[in-house]
Amino acid sequence: MAVLGGRAFVSAVAGRRRGSRLDSGSVAQVGLRFAFYGRMSTSEFQDAVTSRGWQRSVSEELVEGFGAIVVEFFDEGCSRRWSWSDRPAAAALLAAVADPGRGFDAVVVGEYERAFYGDQFRQVVARLNAAGVQVWLPEAGGPVELGSPVHEALMVLLGAQAQREVVGSAQGLVDTSSVRLRPRLRGCHRAQALPA
Repeated sequence: MAVLGGRAFVSAVAGRRRGSRLDSGSVAQVGLRFAFYGRMSTSEFQDAVTSRGWQRSVSEELVEGFGAIVVEFFDEGCSRRWSWSDRPAAAALLAAVADPGRGFDAVVVGEYERAFYGDQFRQVVARLNAAGVQVWLPEAGGPVELGSPVHEALMVLLGAQAQREVVGSAQGLVDTSSVRLRPRLRGCHRAQALPA
């Protein structure tokens, strides 16, 4: 598995804290090439450019100083409930992982709840790790270690939160930091945004 360890990791963190940016030569020196994965469920209620943009931006910020995103996989119109093999971009990412010449060392996900549901995370990460590919999450502050009790607890919490959000949004009861939602009248279960 391609990982940053020892001095390379410390140097990357120190450079990041000083606010230094990578140039193209530094990416090769650090050596981590990232595949970005993002997802949006509906094109009806979300803007693809905006959704992809913020997820990609969060991912770029997370990997800054450690490497660069070299390839992107983004699913549109796919529920997080769908298995990765049933989502076109996620399935393509899993297929790419099987290729030793894949061109990336790690996968960075823009937001846990966009990518995973329930216990999907453990299955996907175990599969990627077995192929020598790390998974980085903003919620973990970097690479996820399945054997870490802290990361295990975090993933259980995030999985439950993702399930709760799906159930809540189906009933129109989810309250987010940017938009308050309520069920529409006349029996429709879709949610509508209220002015803040």
